Amino acid sequence: MSTRQPYDGIVIAAPVTIPYRRYSTNTAHWWVGRAVREVLQRAGLKSADIDGLSLSSFTVGPDTAVGLTQHLGLSPRWLDHVPLGGASGVVALRRAARAVQCGDAEFVVCVAGDTNQVDSFRRMLSTFSRFAQDAVYPYGSGGPNSGFALITRNYMKHYGATREDFGKICVAQRDNALKFPYALMKKPLTLDEYLGARAISDPIHLFDCVMPCAGAEAFLVCREDVAKGQGMPAARLLATIERHNAFPDDPIQYRGGWVMDVPELYAMAGVTADDVDFVQTYDDYPVICMMQMEDLGFCAKGEGPDFVRSHTLTADGSFPHNVSGGQLSVGQAGAAGGFLGLVEAVRQVTGESLGAAVPDAKIGLVSGFGMITYDRGLASGAALLAGGNA
Repeated sequence: MSTRQPYDGIVIAAPVTIPYRRYSTNTAHWWVGRAVREVLQRAGLKSADIDGLSLSSFTVGPDTAVGLTQHLGLSPRWLDHVPLGGASGVVALRRAARAVQCGDAEFVVCVAGDTNQVDSFRRMLSTFSRFAQDAVYPYGSGGPNSGFALITRNYMKHYGATREDFGKICVAQRDNALKFPYALMKKPLTLDEYLGARAISDPIHLFDCVMPCAGAEAFLVCREDVAKGQGMPAARLLATIERHNAFPDDPIQYRGGWVMDVPELYAMAGVTADDVDFVQTYDDYPVICMMQMEDLGFCAKGEGPDFVRSHTLTADGSFPHNVSGGQLSVGQAGAAGGFLGLVEAVRQVTGESLGAAVPDAKIGLVSGFGMITYDRGLASGAALLAGGNA
């Protein structure tokens, strides 16, 4: 394998969250436009300064990124459309960073946004992929809940995880979310409430599932010297990885593409898992959080249940995890769900957290996971970020 060049001098700045809503009659274009405008305002830039745009969205169709340039009045010389769901944030960052590094663009706005009208989630799922259209929905599948029920049951059978273990993840994230102003879930969650919630697709129960909503997330990628010149707090990009269709011979997914590349992630950054101060995993269901804890090197495969039992997972405790509450408590704004953890990670390492701050947070790890078929997700990625003094 060839050695990749580091991301020296590349930073992420102007993290933006457009407050989520359960339902919205506005289009995805409206949500994306608001996020881009706020990035410009936070960065002290004009629209003419933006020469790169990366878009992720499920509901912007029939438009793609090029259609948004006209809607938003932008004229970029570098353009990307990243249709990778929960892996979109990391992949958008990787590509934008290389574009800036090689001079193809100076300021790249990476944005993800989706609307959620009364029937939009059902319609999106029914046309999610050719696999969904041909091999899942004609047979009465209940969407991702049934797929993740299969993955969760398989993991529980092989590694001894219990509903209490998954519940601890959900309860800790709710605790974090109570301090995050944009979280849609405003009430505390107890383990008893989690365990007693109605079944959705056994062993998946209500609080294992993300709630679809509308919203947008965005950030700016540029050079470190430029960010300093603009007076923008910024996070340094230490390393990234991505992998697609990993381990296709596994009958049911119990590991993700992170396993194949995580040694390179840490080697490129010059750190180890022990140096990471907080972790933002993609969390459409808690079993995937547990898999990522293993696959990203915090414990061995199958040790996830014991690892969860031995840590608080709260922002102010041991192994701070999804410190804004994650999608399970903030909500899943479509493709923006793949940006939620990354945007908050930038805030944490720059000392600008909106909710619970991780004490002395210097290095954060963000992982993404997306494009679910039935028994697996196809896309995965991860990034390591650091504050200016790390």
